[in-house]
Amino acid sequence: MATEVGKPVSEGPRQYRQFRFSLPANATEVLLVRHGETVPAVDGQPFELVDGHGDPGLAPEGRLQAERLAARLAGERPEAIYVTNLRRTAETAGPLAARLGLELRVEADLREVLLGEWEGGAYRRHLVEGHPLSLELIERERWDVIPGAESNEAFQARLRLGISRIAAAHVGRRVVAVSHGGAIGMILSMATGSRPFAFVGADNASISRLIVSGGSWSVRGFNEVSHLT
Repeated sequence: MATEVGKPVSEGPRQYRQFRFSLPANATEVLLVRHGETVPAVDGQPFELVDGHGDPGLAPEGRLQAERLAARLAGERPEAIYVTNLRRTAETAGPLAARLGLELRVEADLREVLLGEWEGGAYRRHLVEGHPLSLELIERERWDVIPGAESNEAFQARLRLGISRIAAAHVGRRVVAVSHGGAIGMILSMATGSRPFAFVGADNASISRLIVSGGSWSVRGFNEVSHLT
């Protein structure tokens, strides 16, 4: 540092700037995407079941959402794209996979909560019509209020396995995982220690951000939808 003759050098007090988040080398960023809008449930025409789960395809609106999602996420350059064994996730991820030249990978443990006797579209109808158990479900925040449905504990256990497998396979990288509204809500609840249903209600084709570092999970974003408007 140049100084005037006879004057001591002084660099002033040390400064500490704020910083932007960057992914730690030992962590994985999982972009949790809810599938696009599916075809409506119709009285007397239950959805086909796959392993006990309703398996509707995307509605035209959902296919448009998938295209807009692909345009939004292509620049994120994920290392891999995961879907569940339910076709609405693969149909949502298809346009992004085509843009990036990636094969879809299946992580079945990120599938939606099993709704027991309310599968096949009945869940939607009971919510709209105000079935007494739907009110209890919301009040107690427990899926197994529904007869034959998966318990919160079983749901959480398999979601943790699925996320842990994905994170371990992509340390230091970013991946996309297309999942379901109930599953994403429970994952974020687990990451934050919040109420079980605090994050239920992510919009179709929305993006939420989860950072996984070993057994530690943290949330960097929830329900990003700017690409859909």
